[in-house]
Amino acid sequence: MKNSQLSDDEFLAAFESATLADFHHADHIRAAWIYLQRIPFPEASRRMVESLRNFAAVKGAHMKYHETITQAWMLLVRGALEQDRQAGHAPEGFKTFAAAHPKLLDARSLDRFYSSQLLASPAARTGFVAPDLAPLPVSTIRTS
Repeated sequence: MKNSQLSDDEFLAAFESATLADFHHADHIRAAWIYLQRIPFPEASRRMVESLRNFAAVKGAHMKYHETITQAWMLLVRGALEQDRQAGHAPEGFKTFAAAHPKLLDARSLDRFYSSQLLASPAARTGFVAPDLAPLPVSTIRTS
């Protein structure tokens, strides 16, 4: 079964247990969206990091985990959710959310904020670094 055919609960359980066959960029955004719908940002971010690291380790790709990329996408999804809330749009599901925010599904969207040199740095891989090209949109959602 394709990841997109799984319910949010099934998808998240399979992601957290690393039983998904694959995990592409849209899946990363969906996991962030699910976490951010359910729990406050700090906990959502922590769970995303733990789940991604576990998934990468189980799949033999532990070197693929990148802290800055993970956190930047979490912040971008959080900002899009806040935009929706401020506009009075209730969450209707990930497909609706993704259609309203197509840039989130383009993995190259981070290129507006980060140079490739910065993202390739060891500091960006192991810790969050601020963007060097443009600031990430700031959400008004409280982080605690």
